[in-house]
Amino acid sequence: MEFYYRCSDCGRELAAKEIQYLCPHCASVSQPGEFQRGVLETVIAREHLIALARRKPFQVADWLVYALPDKGKAYPVGRTPLISPLHLQRQLGFTQLFLKNDGANPSGSLKDRASQLVAAQAIHHGQSTVVLASTGNAGSAMACAGAALGLKVLLFVPATAPKAKLLQAILYGATVIPIRGTYDEAFRLSIEYTQHFGGVNRNTAYNPLTIEGKKTVALEIYMQLGGQAPDIVFIPVGDGVIYAGVYKGFSDLQAAGLIEKLPQLVVVQAEGSNAIAQAYRTGQYRALQRAKKKKKKIPASQRRLVCRSQRSGDCRRAIATDSRGGDFLRAGRGGRLGGIYQRIKKA
Repeated sequence: MEFYYRCSDCGRELAAKEIQYLCPHCASVSQPGEFQRGVLETVIAREHLIALARRKPFQVADWLVYALPDKGKAYPVGRTPLISPLHLQRQLGFTQLFLKNDGANPSGSLKDRASQLVAAQAIHHGQSTVVLASTGNAGSAMACAGAALGLKVLLFVPATAPKAKLLQAILYGATVIPIRGTYDEAFRLSIEYTQHFGGVNRNTAYNPLTIEGKKTVALEIYMQLGGQAPDIVFIPVGDGVIYAGVYKGFSDLQAAGLIEKLPQLVVVQAEGSNAIAQAYRTGQYRALQRAKKKKKKIPASQRRLVCRSQRSGDCRRAIATDSRGGDFLRAGRGGRLGGIYQRIKKA
């Protein structure tokens, strides 16, 4: 499929014949400690999207910028269930409340969507190695994709990363490289490795295909709701890439003429990691200082999220909630339920 890249900061357009990561102009003026500048987004021509809308039946893979290896059969990502939680619906008073269960993906998370497309990008460009930094799901997902599609995966991690989180990636065959330092330093070293030794870098938001791949969750929701968009989507957010992917999916559907308006996207963050909520309220795009560990986490796609939500009004609220919002969810996911409760109470 023909497409090009556009900088989310300055609007410059870059050709997609070669692998692109960041807008060179905006990335060059990024300052230490601030949100990354120059994050790219993939752009498909509107006329092509309109042509896709006419295809029957609707196939999610048709909307991706790279063809999936083996038509997605070797690494079958997506088509995850849209759950109708009866008890929760009654408890909250919303009969049309649904939960998208991406735990049904091959490695158990939404990160498989991004990894599948990055793998397709690597194969398309004749690359056999994918490099990234991760301490959890992204590394496991990329390792799973690599095992399924015959790609070598190099995973840079802080030496202090929980061993249990790395075990899945190791079992899938990834080469795990521990470094003395923070996740941000592992992120930087993985990029330097790619620059010196080649391969494709899968780092979240640094590679725009991580956003493009995650848009498929929005396309599936549209399909599962019988060809319509929901009114509101609650999105658990860390660095902003899931939000960017969901927005991209519904934006493509709107450009194709399949939906009239975008759903309201409500960003939910854990209280202890709420850089987006803070930036949304203050307008300052700074890294989050984690006092207990004395580490900074520099979000990958949060400048793009905050700027877009403030311009468009499609994301009208950034919620910071206690990550223990649902005691049946692990801490990283509990913010979703807590955010839903807060939003409904204020409605």
